[in-house]
Amino acid sequence: MCGILALFGAPGEANGDLRAELLSLSKLLRHRGPDWNGITCFKNCYLAHERLAINGLLSGAQPITNLTEDTALSVNGEIYNHVQLRNELEAVNKDVVFTTDSDCEILLHLYKQHGADFLKKVYVNGMFSFVLYDSAKDEYLVARDPFGICPLYVGYAGDGTIWFSSELKGLQKNCDHIDVFPPGHFMVGSSLKKSTPEPQLFYQDQWFTDDTFIPNNPCDIKELRENFEASVKRHLLAEVPYGVLLSGGLDSSLVASVCQREHEKLGTGEKLRSFCIGLKGSPDLKAAESVAKFLGTRHFSFEFTVQQGLDVLSDVIYHLETFDVTTVRASTPMFLLSRRIKATGCKMVLSGEGADEVFAGYLYFHKAPNPEELHKETVRKVKDLYKYDCLRANKSTMAWGLEARVPFLDREFMEYAMTLEPSCKMSGNRMEKYTLRKAFDDPDVPYLPKEVLWRQKEQFSDGVGYGWIDHLKAEAESMVTDLQMKFASSRFPVSTPKTKEEYMYRDLFSKHFPSPAAAGTVPQNKSIACSTPAALAWDEAWANAADPSGRAISGVHVDAYNAKA
Repeated sequence: MCGILALFGAPGEANGDLRAELLSLSKLLRHRGPDWNGITCFKNCYLAHERLAINGLLSGAQPITNLTEDTALSVNGEIYNHVQLRNELEAVNKDVVFTTDSDCEILLHLYKQHGADFLKKVYVNGMFSFVLYDSAKDEYLVARDPFGICPLYVGYAGDGTIWFSSELKGLQKNCDHIDVFPPGHFMVGSSLKKSTPEPQLFYQDQWFTDDTFIPNNPCDIKELRENFEASVKRHLLAEVPYGVLLSGGLDSSLVASVCQREHEKLGTGEKLRSFCIGLKGSPDLKAAESVAKFLGTRHFSFEFTVQQGLDVLSDVIYHLETFDVTTVRASTPMFLLSRRIKATGCKMVLSGEGADEVFAGYLYFHKAPNPEELHKETVRKVKDLYKYDCLRANKSTMAWGLEARVPFLDREFMEYAMTLEPSCKMSGNRMEKYTLRKAFDDPDVPYLPKEVLWRQKEQFSDGVGYGWIDHLKAEAESMVTDLQMKFASSRFPVSTPKTKEEYMYRDLFSKHFPSPAAAGTVPQNKSIACSTPAALAWDEAWANAADPSGRAISGVHVDAYNAKA
């Protein structure tokens, strides 16, 4: 992954002052790409790039240009099927010439071959956000992957210019209005004519676009297992040291188990690295060490203290660009862990985000009234991932130049898993994600220890140690007064905080991002154990007891809050 920044519709010809301004703003994203940087200028537009080199180490610098240098491309992401796409393209166009060994260059040539709507015509499997400019046509193309794994923002300035950036930091100085660029969309515009186009949807799978669609494909656990194994294998596209995030929960442990098997096939002679963090005595540390020993990974187990977590809250919010309670809670230990991982020389990790959304793994799914409602909720959760878990996984790692990849959100795997009949995902009296667990319950060649394969769901912010959330609440109680809460709407008319913990995060956010436009990019919804607002109707007791922690689900979590019992 990398950091991208682009400006279109700049006044006059490209000149030194604006170029210097773009370079200065691009430096704000350098944590995302500490390996190299580049900038390309065309008349009144600029594309800047901060590079984290994972593939194409020697010739993959960006922005990438074609041979005639009339088109430039700046990408944040990885294209997992780039070899297949290149072979298909070269079969129909013998004249195409690749100038780098970057997996992302294929996007430029697909644009040249198929036009600005090529994402509607060609099956691109990857995580990406990119900006492309064709000076011959005065046409820019901007796009973001279907599930929003890679972040992207669009900003509008008072002088009519339009800006794009991987993070808010690159936009808030010049833009009066900022939007999160929607996943699965692309935008086509003109720089010289200062157009203000609207995003267009390119990802149009039925499960994603049709609210009435209920899938009916039967679940074969062998097929499920093989599809996920193929996804993990695709995600090992890397020319640098890599590892796995291993919390000891089901999702990260399955990723680690499959990754270990694939890693052994490569025959490098090096052990796969696994990483975990938690408070002393936390559930995750113990479980992760058990999995690591079972798999035979080179395991790094890190402890952090509550005070260390509190000390970096401001930095976490600066990098995450959010004040969402669940995101901040979970991002803080992940932020600390990412720094420790980078110090080991590792530049890429696989992580387990997405499984709970796809397979109805959150504890509140036990209360789903029927398979149809469960499916609709999983679709809502998947569509919201870019606001929460994808944002956390990306920005808390990229704060230290570490790339996180998420095999559960692989496009091919998603299109298989989201079209399974939803009855197979119902919990009822069974353990959540029962079907997924069963798919990897192989007595002959076990993927995981039984006690881990059938371990109850822990949200990351809970699993690192229950004391972490409790101390955050206590810190907010001591830092925020009742009087401040009384007048919260006066100070924060946009996204007014409703709890002291949220106020504490909102206050820190406003110091880094004072613009109301920045605050407007942060979601604020009522939730119970990470549910969407729509799912609150599943249980009357949830109406006035919304809490994003998994322990809020009384009668399901073994350590549910006593007050909720």
